[in-house]
Amino acid sequence: MNNIKKIAVIISSALATFAANAAVLPSSQTDSQWYQDSAKLVSEKTKQTSATTAKNVILFVGDGMGVSTLTAARIFEGQQQANNQGGEENFLSFELFPKTALVKTYNTNQQTPDSAGTMTAIATGVKSKAGVLSVSDTSLRANCLSSKGNELVTLVDLANAKGLSTGIVSTARITHATPAATYATSPERNWEADSNLPTEAVANECKDIAYQLVMRDEVDALTVALGGGRRNFIPSDMTDGEDKAGRREDGLDLTKSWTDNLSNSAYVWDKAGFDAVDVASTDHLLGLFNSSHMQYEADRLDDTAGEPSLTEMTTKSIELLNKNDQGYLLIVESGRIDHAHHAGNAYRAMMDTVELSNAVRAAVENTNPEETLIMVTADHSHVFTIAGYPKRGNPILGLVHGIDGSVTIAKDGKPYTTVGYTNGPGAVVGLRDDLSSVDTQDKEFMQQALVPMGSETHAGEDITLHATGAGSDLVQGVMEQNVIFHIINQAQSLGGTKY
Repeated sequence: MNNIKKIAVIISSALATFAANAAVLPSSQTDSQWYQDSAKLVSEKTKQTSATTAKNVILFVGDGMGVSTLTAARIFEGQQQANNQGGEENFLSFELFPKTALVKTYNTNQQTPDSAGTMTAIATGVKSKAGVLSVSDTSLRANCLSSKGNELVTLVDLANAKGLSTGIVSTARITHATPAATYATSPERNWEADSNLPTEAVANECKDIAYQLVMRDEVDALTVALGGGRRNFIPSDMTDGEDKAGRREDGLDLTKSWTDNLSNSAYVWDKAGFDAVDVASTDHLLGLFNSSHMQYEADRLDDTAGEPSLTEMTTKSIELLNKNDQGYLLIVESGRIDHAHHAGNAYRAMMDTVELSNAVRAAVENTNPEETLIMVTADHSHVFTIAGYPKRGNPILGLVHGIDGSVTIAKDGKPYTTVGYTNGPGAVVGLRDDLSSVDTQDKEFMQQALVPMGSETHAGEDITLHATGAGSDLVQGVMEQNVIFHIINQAQSLGGTKY
């Protein structure tokens, strides 16, 4: 046997031995809880399939809820639990959904997007410009005439036309960009009340967003609309329950128009009224719980009599929408995640993300997965970072401690936090503050940032889409944001796709 043949035999024998041994893993590997848990998860996933059609669809949107926000919030939630092992092993409710995809978020004119353009993509299947609501990108921003003939049909319009019930819930003003894109068309996201309309818009008969929400024919009316923004629905000579003046100059009290124009309708403005709603006798519910945005969850908990939680609004919406045997479309936004990030305040952003997870859990518990598609996504992310090398279990909002427990010191001789922002109002100009004696886990703490900005900005990376239930098999891979519209359209057979 020549040398080449000898080498071949040796290699062949070695490979055979390796293959035989590879089939028998050592107990140090198979006994590991990490190994067993992940093996069980993959086994369960291989058995999961979903129906292709959905009677009901619930879409949750965490405004500004990027991947780093999800990671930090899951750790934050885990660290609040009595049995936590550090927080890192925790999952937000929807992170356990069987289907996940990545979603690209750019607008047609911006690499880093805004909420109006991103939600327009989700609501209409068409990407558009930043700042415009459900009109095509041939429209000029803030120009009414240019938007005429360029209005887009939304998921809410299609669902209403099919005879489904529809609902919009938000912790932001219900006329704010994300919720507004689902039911209104406007070349300017800031036209929330008629007093915001410029002369050109009035002359060309564009209507403000609040007007478009309320003044719909009964067959096209929303079944549920819950959120903030009461000031945009009442006239300027009227004060609301907070003694704050309205912003309407046309004299309309749209809260009264809601109850006058829609049968079996109700309007509520505080938690007491919300809790007292009789679902059986109510077919249309408008709830406006704050003059502007609703409170952050961290602050609402200190004032539980004032506003319902996102979970409570979601649960009651499902009860109302379930009255329609044909099905429903419900869109729920946790709007204040975004606002907390803009303020450089990670604590409040985490609390609102955890509350969104609670609302999703409630939706799962109150629906049938064989007939309901539940999806959770974001409209865009933020320049929110998780950095340093903190030990496992280090408080996510705390100073970085290494695995030996000692505080990690930066080159300027001072400690730093695990989370921070690339830009924002907490930017360090000159010498950085010494955080040694600062409670960085306090809800009022503003995280340090690199670039000084009056408001922290959005970011441009992909966000996630999580899905479970009927039609969820369509959620996979990397997709354009407008594909979300088509997934819902196809799952509910709304009739909005030609192909």
